[in-house]
Amino acid sequence: MSLPKPNGHGAKDASTGLYRVALVGGGTLKGKEVADVLSERKFPTADIKLLDDDESLGQLEAVGEEVTFIQSVRSDQFQKVDFTFFAGDQDTTRQGWEKARDAGGSILDLSFALEEEASARTRSPWVERQLGQDLQLELQPSPIVIVAHPAAVVLALLILRAQQAGRLSRVAATVFEPVSERGRKGIDELQEQSVNLLSFQELPQEVFDARIGFNLIRRYGEKSVPTLDSIERRIVKHYVQIAGKGNIAPSVGLLQAPVFHGYSFMIFLETEETVALGDLTQALQGDHVEIARATDEQPSTVAAAGQDEILLSVSRDATNPKAFWLWAATDNLRVAARNAVECAESMAASLPRGTVQ
Repeated sequence: MSLPKPNGHGAKDASTGLYRVALVGGGTLKGKEVADVLSERKFPTADIKLLDDDESLGQLEAVGEEVTFIQSVRSDQFQKVDFTFFAGDQDTTRQGWEKARDAGGSILDLSFALEEEASARTRSPWVERQLGQDLQLELQPSPIVIVAHPAAVVLALLILRAQQAGRLSRVAATVFEPVSERGRKGIDELQEQSVNLLSFQELPQEVFDARIGFNLIRRYGEKSVPTLDSIERRIVKHYVQIAGKGNIAPSVGLLQAPVFHGYSFMIFLETEETVALGDLTQALQGDHVEIARATDEQPSTVAAAGQDEILLSVSRDATNPKAFWLWAATDNLRVAARNAVECAESMAASLPRGTVQ
């Protein structure tokens, strides 16, 4: 992507047109993924500051080919910063976002802590392109972008494409939540529970307040926040925000799976008229979707790890000639990070030359 060469505020290098970036939650799984995507997509950065809470201070992390220290979230860290990604927990975002806003930078929230802010806007560039939208945000006042939930992005992209093959009368999706959505602590708890179950020891339950090892559950324990119900509501809410109220919305059921990384989906589609399987498959193909043939390895969270694509298989329902089943898997951290960085790219591309941010 060719980006303009802004100047004026002093945050950008006037001679190179490079941007300064702060990454809050630089030590988290999601933060590391954002840093990797910034490097892979060659986002034009003069500087990337890694910031986090006390637990990660002083920790060394790689950013591209460089290694940098994680620093504390202080007001002075946001001076002359153009884009701040909040990829940590919600408390860290709430404590730091106003500092970033007051310094004049744009905010990209992957923690969902700022959903209710009046100036916040939920975005997914993948879905925007599917809809043929050209969404350029006003940068005065500094925008808050809520990066759409990765499960909502997958559902929106697949359902919008399926509608091109035939009008849908009903859509339902069972979504399997990975523990990496709760960060490193979620992964550690699943690992420890699995080991302790095999050795008949007490199970740690600080994160989920429930047994998740070798188990599939619909509810967490009472002490666990957020609840599966609240995450389910967020997925549906984000779906409507990015797909548009005029498009059919799925009924969604969310289950916690004993899986470290990657969302998987079982999606039921029913069309008003009979649609050929080949026509639906062709409609679903495109950017970010890789459809498995019968002879290929079938979609799985293991196969999806580290990939940008949504792995997908399509089959007709055994009893209803107007119904289909989609089995999909994708890397949750990767989808979130890709959409976040692409949001920043579109915002950077819309910056007029010489405008003071």
